[in-house]
Amino acid sequence: MEKDVIQKKIIHIDMDAFFASVEQLDHSELRGKPVAVGGGGIRGVVAAASYEARKFGVRSAMSGVLAKKKCPDLIFVRHRFYRYKEISKQIQKIFYEYTDLVEPLSLDEAYLDVTVNKKNHPSASLLAREIRERIFQETGLRASAGISVNKFLAKVASDINKPNGQKTIPPEEVIIFLEQLPIEKFYGVGKVTASKMYNLGIFTGKELKEKSLDFLIKHFNKSGAHYYQIVRGIQKSEVKPDRIRKSVGAEHTFSTNLTSEVYMMERLKKITEELENRLLRSKTAGKTVTLKIKYSNFSTQTRSKTLPYFVKDRSILLDTVKQLLYQEELKESVRLLGISVTNLNTEVKKKQTVMNVQLEFEF
Repeated sequence: MEKDVIQKKIIHIDMDAFFASVEQLDHSELRGKPVAVGGGGIRGVVAAASYEARKFGVRSAMSGVLAKKKCPDLIFVRHRFYRYKEISKQIQKIFYEYTDLVEPLSLDEAYLDVTVNKKNHPSASLLAREIRERIFQETGLRASAGISVNKFLAKVASDINKPNGQKTIPPEEVIIFLEQLPIEKFYGVGKVTASKMYNLGIFTGKELKEKSLDFLIKHFNKSGAHYYQIVRGIQKSEVKPDRIRKSVGAEHTFSTNLTSEVYMMERLKKITEELENRLLRSKTAGKTVTLKIKYSNFSTQTRSKTLPYFVKDRSILLDTVKQLLYQEELKESVRLLGISVTNLNTEVKKKQTVMNVQLEFEF
């Protein structure tokens, strides 16, 4: 007897301009003004921008200098990750009141599988609205949501009515929605891939859907099969409540370029201390240590070494990084150093097998 497949109900919650909104929440003098979290100096980078700043074209990952040119009245504030984590925990606590199937993507967004939920509510759309209202009542912050039959569609939908809105793509509207969607709006299609698709005559989901699987694999390798599936509304990725961490790292950008390995070792000592703390907090250790070097010309180089045992001790990390630093001569002066640990000792949990049954429900 063939098993029927559950029609999933997935919600993607995305906080609106999270870091900047927290700063405006905590500092009333910043409300209604263009705010950027990050540095406004020569080496500064925007980590997050308020919606008032975004109107001027200020975006995350933009240099502080360019952001200030676009918005002369821009107010820069230093990040406070301890505060963002604190509020993120409050928000996640709300999620778990509705379902145990919560997959955090970062401090400010997460997937929720509410196919079967703790409220026994049939409507995912109404649940999303209630969750957003709970977040506002308990934190004072606004969130947007996307609701659909899989993670990809929910992620795309959550961006449509931002800020402080939500979008539902019910099962019967999935195909027409995807056919009309501009290709650059497909989650995971960046500028380079979008440009390549334009050159192939692909501008919308409809044109992507017209291409054969062989054609897409030929031009996009393994990603071609992914595009072939998602444009047809097919995605089998489950909401994973126990996401396995693949790396732990720490890095620092310097206000002045470093030219001497001696000065670099001083900085790397501090970075290993921070990395050790992160490894201890996450209760992980790893075998592969990687040194990241970003030069003054913005080129990046990585050097790695795999040890025969798991490590999290700062002294061993520093000794390994020292070997990597002196492995070869530096090409230029250095503006950023980072250390990461991979090949972690995280245990992989066995997937649970669940008997699927066909469910009918409202969106």
